Amino acid sequence: MTRTVIITGASSGIGKEAALALASGGADVAVVGRNAERTRAVADQVGGTAFLADFDRLDDVRSLADRLLDRYPTIDVLANNAGGLVSDHELTSDGHERILQSNHLAPFLLTRLLLPRLQESGGRVVSTASVANMFGHVRLDDLNWTKRPWLGGWRQYGTSKIETILFVRELARRTGLEAFSFHPGIVKTGFGQTSPMWRMANVLSNGNYGISAKAGALPLIQLAGPSTIGVPSGTYFDQLKPDGLRTRQAKDDLLAEALWDRTSAIVGLPSEV
Repeated sequence: MTRTVIITGASSGIGKEAALALASGGADVAVVGRNAERTRAVADQVGGTAFLADFDRLDDVRSLADRLLDRYPTIDVLANNAGGLVSDHELTSDGHERILQSNHLAPFLLTRLLLPRLQESGGRVVSTASVANMFGHVRLDDLNWTKRPWLGGWRQYGTSKIETILFVRELARRTGLEAFSFHPGIVKTGFGQTSPMWRMANVLSNGNYGISAKAGALPLIQLAGPSTIGVPSGTYFDQLKPDGLRTRQAKDDLLAEALWDRTSAIVGLPSEV
């Protein structure tokens, strides 16, 4: 039976590479992206279906979930790969800081809306996190990062990756679904292109800072593939190695539960699943 794999942020970078690899292995890939031309081009390339959505608008996420549920009677894998870093502190039309919304609120909402179908299908959730979690710090009273220095958004980016790891752990605990997060490595993609620090790193390395998108996609391909993972659900991987480096907060079960409850309230869903 053909496996259905949904990949957000699949129009470029590691999402695109994972879509190519998983489709070549026989999966029916839903290619989710914000850029219409690139998203449709990747969908055509992999023989999948393009779905356009801008995670800066939560109504786009809700519409995306409806379209995915209409299209796919089973969902085997949801790969929450979309997100990024913005160098300026900006709010979305929903009133949330952009990194928080694209990296945490939007994938949380999408997963929750697809959850019944994932549970029916015995599906798996895979979320792209980062070793950047080591320099983040979650404050439930300051999710929008208005009470702390912005510093180019890097600490908020790291914080969003703590939130990703916590979300996956709590999702596994509450639902029994297979759920994993991973750090892809330092990848040479369009990530962080608005950040002066990231641009400087590329200049100093003559554009050779980081690994290729194909190499960075390997953990996503493995975790979204048909093979048994062989480690407890909720595990965070550093590339292909389980139990990657995490800050203390990323291991805090009480914080995971509180963040789930707070995020549910923000996106207008009950905490219970």
